[in-house]
Amino acid sequence: MPYTVKLKRSAEKEIDNLPTRIHDKVINILLSLKENPSPRNSKKLRGHEGYRIRVGDYRILYLIDESDKNIEIISVAHRREVYRF
Repeated sequence: MPYTVKLKRSAEKEIDNLPTRIHDKVINILLSLKENPSPRNSKKLRGHEGYRIRVGDYRILYLIDESDKNIEIISVAHRREVYRF
């Protein structure tokens, strides 16, 4: 059963402001998360709950809810800004 990908409102705004080349890559990755929430290039965050995927100099931070089959995208931003919670 595929997962449901949900974006926080702030993550939607961050995606809208990405450069076109990165925007397209991020959208493709978000669509692929529906079938595989833990792809090979994802890593568990240290010190915080969640996972990250690297897209060039940008990062996608997300949470996986196995019981409800949901993936919540927390943030999509440049690596120097994304880890500031």
